[in-house]
Amino acid sequence: MKKENILAAPKVEKVVISMKLGEDRHDKVLLAALISDLAAISGQQPKICRAKKAIASFKIQAGEQIGLMVTLRGQRMVAFLKKLFKIVLPRVRDFQGVKLAGFDGRGNYSLGINEYAVFPEINSEKIKKVHGLEVTLVTTAGDNEKGKKLLVALGMPFQK
Repeated sequence: MKKENILAAPKVEKVVISMKLGEDRHDKVLLAALISDLAAISGQQPKICRAKKAIASFKIQAGEQIGLMVTLRGQRMVAFLKKLFKIVLPRVRDFQGVKLAGFDGRGNYSLGINEYAVFPEINSEKIKKVHGLEVTLVTTAGDNEKGKKLLVALGMPFQK
């Protein structure tokens, strides 16, 4: 697939790392620990996401903290992707590659990590409660096939 313009080649635009708080949103000590852990993983301070409106069935009030989010671009994004592909994903228990079902139809890929303790910056003995996090790779690919080719070229370990 030859491109006429080098700028038309697909690339990873940003990486979004998010963590849901669930029932732990009321525990201030645990929330502070999660913020510092996510900052250590990403290299920058996470943003606290708040509920836009109240949802009675989930016992959430408007303005309440419901998650943490970090958006990585540039050199931090490249360093995080290298760490994710080469160190973190191989350390996940029973890992046999990521599934192709994580694509959204526009070339963006999302994956969930059940335990964030697989990151080398985290001391697993200090973790009080197991939390997962979601990683979304936003690309300029436009469709799943181009997105897959891009991520394979970057070293993403897909299932065979």
